[in-house]
Amino acid sequence: MNTDSAQPSVLDLAKMIDHSLLHPTMTDAQLDAGCALAVRCDVATVCVKPYYVPRAAELTGGTGVLVCSVIGFPHGNSHTGIKVLEAELAIREGAKEIDMVANAGKVLGGDLRYVADDIRQVNSACVARGAILKVIFENDYLQDAQIIQLCEACSGIGVAFVKTSTGYGFVKQPSGDYNYKGATERQLRLMRAHCPERVQIKAAGGVRTLDDLLLVRSIGVSRIGATATEAILREAVRRGLPGPIPPGLAGAHAPAAAAPGY
Repeated sequence: MNTDSAQPSVLDLAKMIDHSLLHPTMTDAQLDAGCALAVRCDVATVCVKPYYVPRAAELTGGTGVLVCSVIGFPHGNSHTGIKVLEAELAIREGAKEIDMVANAGKVLGGDLRYVADDIRQVNSACVARGAILKVIFENDYLQDAQIIQLCEACSGIGVAFVKTSTGYGFVKQPSGDYNYKGATERQLRLMRAHCPERVQIKAAGGVRTLDDLLLVRSIGVSRIGATATEAILREAVRRGLPGPIPPGLAGAHAPAAAAPGY
């Protein structure tokens, strides 16, 4: 858990960000531009669709930015064997981190043995190939007891991260519209309380501003998924947070337009 009360540097915050390029309509040109932004901002990873991993690895090669691929995205309903193969292929093509979606239907149905085995097999495939696994819960679908069960299962397996959301877990609202909350403060505190410190927390969905990032950091979150990456980091520069500052943001005192979604 992050209990450091010192003011973080801009680079500290950049290295908390997985720059998300997951919207289903994104073109290859937009994905290329997103990778360039991720390198310019010197974030932790660029999080991409599986087919795009080789290109992302090419564009980020030799930088401090790693490639993260999603697996079983966004609903987690793929056969376990397919998830394993998908993870193995992504790692072979250059991914160093894997974000896998848990099978929400199995969680809701109480089949935690299946869920744990699903996670365990993918985690083993990642660890054997030098990659790390983040397990996406999709909290909007779940009750607190189920979130706790997933935290306990993931902790027992030894995954690197547990993660709140895909950003696409839409739930029908009383109005009839579909929406999602993503990473809420209450659920992040719940996840942090039910995982040992060696299991890190990733907040995704709804972390869109510098204040959002600083809040989740204070809870003990060490990684976020974001599309508003440049806007967040430019605001950190504008407010005078200390260096180091990623070279691509040097002199970035004007706010950038936030990207939509996630």
